[in-house]
Amino acid sequence: MLLEKMTEVCVRVRGAVEAIHSCPYQTVLYLAGGASQLLAWLLSVPGASNTVLEALVPYSRISMIQLLAKIPSQFCSQQTAEDMALLAYNRALKLSKPGSPVVGVGFTGSLATTRSKLGEHRFYMSTRTADRLWISGVTLTKGLHTREEEDRVSSQLLLKAIAKACKVPATSIPDFSESVVTEECEKQFNEEQELEQLINGQIGFKIYPFSSEIPAERKIILPGSFNPLHEGHLKLMEVASRVCGDGYPCFELSAVNADKPPLSVSQIKDRVKQFEKVGKTVIISNQPFFYKKAELFPGSAFVIGADTAVRLINPKYYDGDYNKMLKILLGCKETGCTFVVAGRNVDGVFKVLDDIDVPEELKDMFISIPSEQFRMDISSTELRKRSGM
Repeated sequence: MLLEKMTEVCVRVRGAVEAIHSCPYQTVLYLAGGASQLLAWLLSVPGASNTVLEALVPYSRISMIQLLAKIPSQFCSQQTAEDMALLAYNRALKLSKPGSPVVGVGFTGSLATTRSKLGEHRFYMSTRTADRLWISGVTLTKGLHTREEEDRVSSQLLLKAIAKACKVPATSIPDFSESVVTEECEKQFNEEQELEQLINGQIGFKIYPFSSEIPAERKIILPGSFNPLHEGHLKLMEVASRVCGDGYPCFELSAVNADKPPLSVSQIKDRVKQFEKVGKTVIISNQPFFYKKAELFPGSAFVIGADTAVRLINPKYYDGDYNKMLKILLGCKETGCTFVVAGRNVDGVFKVLDDIDVPEELKDMFISIPSEQFRMDISSTELRKRSGM
């Protein structure tokens, strides 16, 4: 009878995992102190690579502190689970294909162990998506289950939470209502709230996948203010995509500027509308500096003008320190990023990559767009002046 019941649960669990693997959501999981069987279930069912981008078990105290970049007031708490889920969400944004919906999963538990515990046996779990934060705290009846059974309970409840976040059914997974006390809360976010979180640095970026092109892991990114978006931007991206070969073209607008106030939500939405009209994908980030963009979009090709390339390697912008410039850009290189350089006017003279004295250590990071393939001297600033903006 017990064997039949366990077999039935295994079938139900497998069905839920298969449904998760069949949906478009991708996930990063940070788990500590329990729910270990969940990882085995997710990874043992075919299709795991569709879903799982990364899984980390920050079990030791130091590992958890390094993950959170702080010492939590309590390691097993609702706040810690929420923090883990947000970190996992931001990590999933980095690792996922552009436009793919992602889920960040956080779990922290204090379950049965080899010694008797004074406190309750409990765990907290949280899932974060673009428009939803869900948190649950579960208290188990002390002494009713072995450690393995408590781990199974936590694994099944977390699997159910992930299925809900991925918008797939998981009603067949048992609730264990006879042995647990559960409290949960949920917050929904609209587009404006999500952009506010981006401006405030809570989330790393937001993608508007207006393009009909098939997403690829590597991004070809053209950063700019796009005030306004013009034909030169579109033509440059078209040529850069041909030069790069494989990759998913994305325009990137930073809501945060190095020497100006951040854009407002309404300004961001107005600029996004430009890309919707032409069917081009745009990323809204909060990183104005290229070394931070490289961390945010590892492995990407950044499309820049020769004027930007000149500034990029100028020690003036690194406190006058040549070695600091070299160290920072070598850090960009380590992320797998490259710079695709188009000709531009620099101090009144049209220059291409070959006219720029790039340090030997960095030369393989820079790729030239031949001037015969692209040359357009129009700029957003000039367009604003002509239109009286």
